[in-house]
Amino acid sequence: MSQSNNIPLGIILMIATTFVFAVQDGLSRHLAGEYNVLMVVMIRYWFFAAFVIALGRRNAGSIRAAAKTAQPVLQISRGLLLAAEICVMVVSFTILGLVESHAVFTCYPLLVAALSGPVLGETVGWRRWAAIGVGFIGVIVILQPGGGVFEPAAVIPLLAAAMFAVYGLLTRFAGRQDTTATSFFWTGVSGAVAMTLVGIWFWEPMTSTDWIYMLFLCVTGVTGHWLLIRCYEVAEASAVQPFAYFQLAFGAIIGISMFGETVRTNVAIGAAIIIAAGLFTFWRERLKSRAG
Repeated sequence: MSQSNNIPLGIILMIATTFVFAVQDGLSRHLAGEYNVLMVVMIRYWFFAAFVIALGRRNAGSIRAAAKTAQPVLQISRGLLLAAEICVMVVSFTILGLVESHAVFTCYPLLVAALSGPVLGETVGWRRWAAIGVGFIGVIVILQPGGGVFEPAAVIPLLAAAMFAVYGLLTRFAGRQDTTATSFFWTGVSGAVAMTLVGIWFWEPMTSTDWIYMLFLCVTGVTGHWLLIRCYEVAEASAVQPFAYFQLAFGAIIGISMFGETVRTNVAIGAAIIIAAGLFTFWRERLKSRAG
């Protein structure tokens, strides 16, 4: 199917995606604060796997067709990495909160740009390297390693960002041979299998109220991924990707209003620096794609 380029609609869908994912993060923080993280992520993955299987059957005609790939090891590795990244990020929510976790995690596009050279063999010019350097200055401002208040836990969202960046690069690498639908299928199924093997040992009974929250968590996960797919179907990624930073704003609103979090000055300044550097790298990538 040829991709249209309705940028206004794509922007609306991206903003809606970030809102839904921010709500999902708020629900994840609540549930992981009450129950084992592995169990919470496992149940979330059950619904996610059901979604990708249904989507694969509809688009490819059968599960076998949706799963067909010449690089199963790469696809499974991607799925395992994303599942691990989600667990790490949810742990970060419970320790640091939504505001600070998202503030550090926003550096992942810069990590993608930095690693695209050695991993994918892409050319990274000096301007993008400069933006990457500026972005990591923002990370240092947030972490305050020399300020006497540095918490080792603050590196948890940075680890999650690095894992998500590698996942993104592996996805691009897999896309050289497999379709997006195939990669999406393997992401959900391999992650669900892995989380079930690990998370089932940490099962805890949940209250009826928290089962409702869990249902909403699963629904937001499926809805967010569907919106993201639609977003990339109607508009080119380079035009809408900068609006993904709205997730930081929505996450901060939820963190402050629902969990009583605060925004420290250094976090606000650092996040602003990271976002500015990220927007510059997106702009450079768009110029490069137009020139190509």
